[in-house]
Amino acid sequence: MKVLYVKKRDGKIQEFSKQKISDAIQKCLKANKKDTPVLAKKLCNQVVKFLEKEKNTCPSVEHIQDVVEEILMKNNLPDVARSYILYREKRKQLRESKKIIGVEDRLKLSLNAIGILKKRYLLRDETGKITEAPQQMFERVAKHIADAEKTLSERNKYHEEFYAMLSNLEFLPNSPTLMNAKTALGQLSACFVLPVVDSIEGIFEALKNMAIIHQSGGGTGFSFSNIRPKGDLVRSTMGVASGPVSFIEIFDKATDIVKQGGKRRGANMGIMRVDHPDIIDFVTSKRNNKLSNFNISVAVTDLFMESVKKNRDFELINPRTKKAIRIIPARELFDIICQAAWETGDPGLVFIDEINRKNPTPELGSIEATNPCGEQPLLNYESCNLGSINLTKVLDGKRINWNKLEEIVKLSVRFLDNVIDVNRYFLPEIEKMTLGNRKIGLGIMGWADLLAELEIPYGSKKSLELAETIMEFINRTAFEYSAQLGEKKGSFPNFKKSIYRNNVKALRNCTRTTIAPTGTISIIAGCSSGIEPFFAIAYGRKMAGSSIFEINPVWEKKLSELKLKDSEIIAEIVKSGSVQNIKGLPEKIKKAFRIAFEIKPEFHLLMQASFQKHTDNAVSKTINLPEQATINDVKKIFTSAYGLKCKGITVFRYGSKTAQVLYLGEDFSDEIDWLQFGENFAGCSKGYCNF
Repeated sequence: MKVLYVKKRDGKIQEFSKQKISDAIQKCLKANKKDTPVLAKKLCNQVVKFLEKEKNTCPSVEHIQDVVEEILMKNNLPDVARSYILYREKRKQLRESKKIIGVEDRLKLSLNAIGILKKRYLLRDETGKITEAPQQMFERVAKHIADAEKTLSERNKYHEEFYAMLSNLEFLPNSPTLMNAKTALGQLSACFVLPVVDSIEGIFEALKNMAIIHQSGGGTGFSFSNIRPKGDLVRSTMGVASGPVSFIEIFDKATDIVKQGGKRRGANMGIMRVDHPDIIDFVTSKRNNKLSNFNISVAVTDLFMESVKKNRDFELINPRTKKAIRIIPARELFDIICQAAWETGDPGLVFIDEINRKNPTPELGSIEATNPCGEQPLLNYESCNLGSINLTKVLDGKRINWNKLEEIVKLSVRFLDNVIDVNRYFLPEIEKMTLGNRKIGLGIMGWADLLAELEIPYGSKKSLELAETIMEFINRTAFEYSAQLGEKKGSFPNFKKSIYRNNVKALRNCTRTTIAPTGTISIIAGCSSGIEPFFAIAYGRKMAGSSIFEINPVWEKKLSELKLKDSEIIAEIVKSGSVQNIKGLPEKIKKAFRIAFEIKPEFHLLMQASFQKHTDNAVSKTINLPEQATINDVKKIFTSAYGLKCKGITVFRYGSKTAQVLYLGEDFSDEIDWLQFGENFAGCSKGYCNF
């Protein structure tokens, strides 16, 4: 008698799937290096035959799993059976922990993913009770974004395709889209740049607009370069100007008060041109823990970098009068910038002339600022929608499935383009600029995971070549599909004012690709963030008011394949975050799992430059430095980044910030609230997690 249905743990009846049994067996075979599809199929058929003999058309999930274990043992596969038993126990612990958190999850997300979804993303009613599960969140988002399509058949088609892509974690959009799609707020964009005009009215208009954007879930970037310097004349009162830094402090205080959508603090980027008279006050403003809600960057020019190289003097120019009011040795100013970056992690550099050489709409004006993490240069009042492809989902064994990647790129471009049309715009100026250029930013996450799966060391020649190959493929595919969309739906309205007008017949989006940091969406997707290397193999993360402990899932998988004792090894790794001192570990595995501080800064930088070659916008990438790094190390990185034609550069010396997001070993052990993992995770308090 055929098995038709299966009874789930919650009592619900679901259609029986032979494929799910085969997939589970295949995973366990793979973990034990018996990865043969023929064997998996044979074992699966035996399981099904056994169930059919029982003449039960609707067995329970638990019973089916018991039969799988029995079949594995009968086929003299005790190691595979053990892997399957451990897998069942792990899933059981995870389900019980999710019950403690109070979120129903049918997508088998990680505990950390469920935790962050509960705190920030899942909808609640007026009493604060969660009213949706993760799969319902993806359904809500997919439905809303598909509503941009013109015909009912297309809306239905893309609703299904968007949901499959999201729920399979192949692609995720920026946080505001996940939070606000199909809600009264309706603001879906992550990135905004607002002008700051040199007047009280202009400054406080920007402050008001910032508060509105932060409340809706977006982040803001500003250039404060147009504000007159400290001590300059204020004609209306015949008084003295307080300077741009004093106003940045007001923006910072306002950000403290207004939370983004009530779910996270506002994020800002403050930029000042290197030739502004108050530049030294600006670059040293992060000392004494000031401007905690700002990343700051110096907009350096070709002239300045050339002056540093040739040891020339450099003019500082009053933006009100356009006249030089001070001359300073360029190297002296560069030294001050580098020392501040060494001390505090800020400022970064924005290579503003390189950005404007790549500005796709120069007739609309020059770009002066970027979004909070620097990966999205924008004109004043522009916004951009970002999203990232999870590269772990395009791995097919030890090879990249290029056909699957192509399909995901195309569907992601359409998704992000649709976001522009269903988005709610709080300011008419933003709506005009965003609809005029239709910029999107498609990027990647899971890069370090992919390299580790392929056993390619991060920063090696092979990894740099693969970075260029993958990003060139994504960039080209995104451009070609945007051109197709342009012919079907129409080009972006400012197309005739763009650099593309003589090169292509039509184009839907002014820009298509961006490499974002993917902070929280990579946690939801269960992969490494952006193009960063592993911060550590086991580490702590401070997020949303609490501390969470993470173990790299690719490492866990590799441990299983190597049949090593994970609890002992994890306990050792927690001390430093590294696997380099683990005895008996193959050298190629150690190289594949190098962490950020074990990779030379120049290789971090080369990775950023490799991706930038084929990225329309910019690349968010932190150049990690060990605590003992010198100011000269920072200088070398900054000058090399300029030579490699990066659009910006940021360094982070471990321990230079009093409030970090990620912590290694002993620096974090006292911070973790181990109870959040539930009693099944009590082992974590001993320095390891057994889930």
